[in-house]
Amino acid sequence: MRVLEPFRKVAVAGRHQPSAVLLFVQLAGVLLYPAMGRTTGGVALFSLFGIVVLALAVLAVGKTPWLTWVSLLIAGPAMVLLAITVFTHSRTLLNWSAGFEAALYFYAAGSLLAYMLQDRRITRDELWAVGATFTLVAWAFANLFVVIQAASPGSFTAAVHPAADRSWMELLFLSFTTLTSTGLSDVIPITGYARAVVMLEQLAGVMYVAMVISRLVGLTVRRDDEST
Repeated sequence: MRVLEPFRKVAVAGRHQPSAVLLFVQLAGVLLYPAMGRTTGGVALFSLFGIVVLALAVLAVGKTPWLTWVSLLIAGPAMVLLAITVFTHSRTLLNWSAGFEAALYFYAAGSLLAYMLQDRRITRDELWAVGATFTLVAWAFANLFVVIQAASPGSFTAAVHPAADRSWMELLFLSFTTLTSTGLSDVIPITGYARAVVMLEQLAGVMYVAMVISRLVGLTVRRDDEST
């Protein structure tokens, strides 16, 4: 029973503060993805990890005003495709699941935004939601890049092996650098649709800082003023 105790604590935390668990799992994924690589076993691990993140995203939606059943409707096909991929190691199914994953992450990010903006008091879970929303948007665009690359091979290039398909880690790196406006990525969109989606992500990153971070700072300042 002691072996199961850490999992029980994670499950309890997932119910009470799903945004925090979602954030930490996704950040752990950033460190784990390079180890998974492109091997057969890595594809299975990647798929299993994707199922966990999808489940946590659905739990996060459950704490918001938006409809949980809608998130389940979107997550269901993605989970089924990822579960099949665990045994078949099919990269084609991964590309299909990426479309559903992108839709779910966008929906979950929108639900967390609504959750944060509806309240004038800052709670601990809302602070975690700030980070979780950011990672959800980054994951959503990265999955969208996967779909674009599958539909139009050669949409992205890079300094290393420029003609090859970009890996998930490369596309996630592009998503993070675009969303944060750091512009450090060596992965470059070269087709019209790929560049259009990257521009939309740049706008999303700027709007996130303008809408969410500035509001969070304003509420913190007002709380400090009221307490003095």
